Amino acid sequence: MTKRVARYYGTGKRKTSIARVYMKAGSGVVIVNKKSFDDYFCRETLKTLAVQPLELTSNRTNFDIYANITGGGMSGQAGAMRHGIARALLEMNADLRAPLRKAGFLTRDSRIKERKKYGQPGARKRFQFSKR
Repeated sequence: MTKRVARYYGTGKRKTSIARVYMKAGSGVVIVNKKSFDDYFCRETLKTLAVQPLELTSNRTNFDIYANITGGGMSGQAGAMRHGIARALLEMNADLRAPLRKAGFLTRDSRIKERKKYGQPGARKRFQFSKR
């Protein structure tokens, strides 16, 4: 008979990135797209950004994180992972809502690229106006 381990799930989004985050009790191992956390996120700022909710709630070494991230660039993916971890923590313990909300980790950053308009070279740019 196998013992069931509690797993918590959270979907995080930022720009065009989507992160599916699975969290379970463990020793602090973080796996992103079947790679180690340090190999996937090269810059130190991205590593710090991605695990901010764990640092805030003092759970950095209490949980193992498995994340599948698609779309966007590295910065968007790190932000999506942060959002997903915050939602998974909320599923684990609803009392964490206040500190996570205050830090802004539960708010989805909805800024996306504005679409290009027809008859123009870009989203906002216009062709040069000629009077004559």
